[in-house]
Amino acid sequence: MRHIVWDWNGTLFHDIDAVVGATNEVFAPYGLGSYDVDGFRAVYTRPIWTAYERMLGRTLHDGEWERLDLGFHENYHRLMLECGLAADAASTLESWEREGGRQSLLSMWAHERLGPKVAEFGIDRHFTRIDGLRSASGGHKADSMAAHLAALGLDPADVLVIGDSVDDAHAAQHVGARAVLYTGGMTSRSDLMAFGVPVVDTLANAIDYA
Repeated sequence: MRHIVWDWNGTLFHDIDAVVGATNEVFAPYGLGSYDVDGFRAVYTRPIWTAYERMLGRTLHDGEWERLDLGFHENYHRLMLECGLAADAASTLESWEREGGRQSLLSMWAHERLGPKVAEFGIDRHFTRIDGLRSASGGHKADSMAAHLAALGLDPADVLVIGDSVDDAHAAQHVGARAVLYTGGMTSRSDLMAFGVPVVDTLANAIDYA
């Protein structure tokens, strides 16, 4: 296993507090009580509109998803300025590079924001390719994973995907790669473990599977 595809939000970028805070802001007009991290993880799923329907206890109205998504990102982009990398992100990227492994970054966050944010932390040099989302947000990652590996010319059998959501594992499964799931993000440990792939509490432990 010589190539790692990293997820960004909730994996390398420790932004769970910004995600929960932005969610609470956007749902405040609905009269929902504020979520803490554990409460949010209990309702979180992808696609994200399904999580929103869980929170509301009903299907979304026409146009409601787009309005909620816009409001979420407006709040998230403010709150994320207080967030940093996961505690062992930089050292783990360096460790894998020293071992001769290659790595890339695939996120479902807006592509035009992703590159500058990764560069801001000084870790962009570790990645052979950085891809964010170039279309509407909220969907599954599988098609983006297929395009990412195709652009790199990689055999999925040589790839390990490391992310914080079941969607990351689904994307890996979709292309025939392996996955390790990390507990530092938006998904509960029980939901991660139910998928049947290794689950780790540190990024350093994740690369042991590579």
